[in-house]
This record gives sequence, structure tokens and C-alpha cells, in this order.
Amino acid sequence: MTTPTNATQPAATAAAQEDRKAGSGTTSFADRRKRNIPVATDRRRAENAAAKRKSSERRRRIDPTTCERDYTDDETEFMKAMDRYKRDNRRPFPTWSEVLEVLRALGYRRVAEATDLPGRGSGVVPAPAKG
Repeated sequence: MTTPTNATQPAATAAAQEDRKAGSGTTSFADRRKRNIPVATDRRRAENAAAKRKSSERRRRIDPTTCERDYTDDETEFMKAMDRYKRDNRRPFPTWSEVLEVLRALGYRRVAEATDLPGRGSGVVPAPAKG
């Protein structure tokens, strides 16, 4: 069964098309741009940001993985050395061997027997065989 192409449309559809046609003119767009609509204050303004930062208890440079607030001098030195190594060698993800090289370059050497690892594990790290 075929329907004629010039069939009458339901009244609701015809009314919707009339509404669309009425608002699609360029004058309504220009009128909208001329309206004075209030805008919320910009939260990124320097004085607002400074006041929020002072009143906030949040500190900068908090490690999200450990929630440590301050780093020791040794930790800071190690982080800077690793960052320098990664930049100089273009290695965003160094291997553990490379991390050990950086530690040795900082002067770290094994001077005591191995102890339990920190954390949950209670296994002792075996000392490398000398020979």
C-alpha cells in the first residue's frame, strides 16, 4: 500500500514546524546576543584564588598514593635525581636496573645485612651471592 507524497500532516507536527520557522530567523539570534544576562563571578580570578588557597587546609605537593605531606631530604634528592635521569636519557619509565644505577650514582651502597621489607610482607630479601 502506497501513501501519497502530499498527504496532510497531523496538526501537532505542523504546529512544531511553525514554531521552528518562527525562531529560525536572524533577528531572533541578534536579539538574544543583545540581552544582558547576568554571569556568575569568575572563580579563577587571582584574588579569589589567593583567598581560597590561604583559607584552605590543602597543601601543595601531596603524594596521592601515600598521602605523605612532607618529603625527607633524601627522598627529595632521589626524586630530583630520577627526574634528571629520565629527562637526560629520554626514559619516561626507567627499568629497575636504571633506578639502581641512579641510586649508586647518588652514593648508596649496601653496608648492612638485608632486613625485612617494610609493609605486610615478612620475607627477607636474600643477599646477592658473592663469588
